[in-house]
Amino acid sequence: MSSAHQVNRPFGLGIELLNRIDYRLAETEADKDAIYRLRYRAYLNEAAIEPNPDQRVADRFDELPNSWVFGVYFEGVLASSIRISVASPEHPDTPSAAVFADVLQPLLAQGKVMIDPTRFVADPDRAERFPELPYVTLRLAYVATSYFNADVGLAAVRAEHQAFYRRFFMHRLWSPPRPFAGLLKPICLMAVDEPAVRDKVYERYPYLVSSAAEQRMLFTRSTEREHHAAPPDRVASPCLHP
Repeated sequence: MSSAHQVNRPFGLGIELLNRIDYRLAETEADKDAIYRLRYRAYLNEAAIEPNPDQRVADRFDELPNSWVFGVYFEGVLASSIRISVASPEHPDTPSAAVFADVLQPLLAQGKVMIDPTRFVADPDRAERFPELPYVTLRLAYVATSYFNADVGLAAVRAEHQAFYRRFFMHRLWSPPRPFAGLLKPICLMAVDEPAVRDKVYERYPYLVSSAAEQRMLFTRSTEREHHAAPPDRVASPCLHP
């Protein structure tokens, strides 16, 4: 479910690159529309979808209470996007849980919490000029992993992207490719035991570390701030690593 993996070298610029990008939770119709149109351009550029007259890509998961759609803005311009869904026994409905139900439902029945990043896309005009874009975009999945104290990190990706997730983020293949509604190319399921590898990944890529303040800022909706909503039950204590 990704079209933003034009990367073949490790991320090496350091955390200072984060000063050039902004993460923005899409809450207005204008922001959502811009992201849905970005998805369309990115998927069409990779021949991952058929053309459609609306020139937008959206689905029911975008509006679920356990999904957060983010835009990543590079120097003020929308450059990429990712949707973070959180699968839990209370909210089991996520894109990967729907496609790979036989694999993931038993884990949900055990009470596991899983971070499910999907709709990972990058502006085709910017991806080549900003090769670190996939890394700073995927960082949002790791922010979510800490905030929701997740047990498992998922990656629903095309077969040719397996090496990227295996090499950089230590994911392992959990299911061979399956069809996904709306996409022309099948996706496979990869996953990682987050508590087992988190320290290793953070040591390798310190820019993935996030503070408790950043986690709350990104995953608290404006309506929740207005009502002083409490954070989720499974929010971890601040998880800071060297």
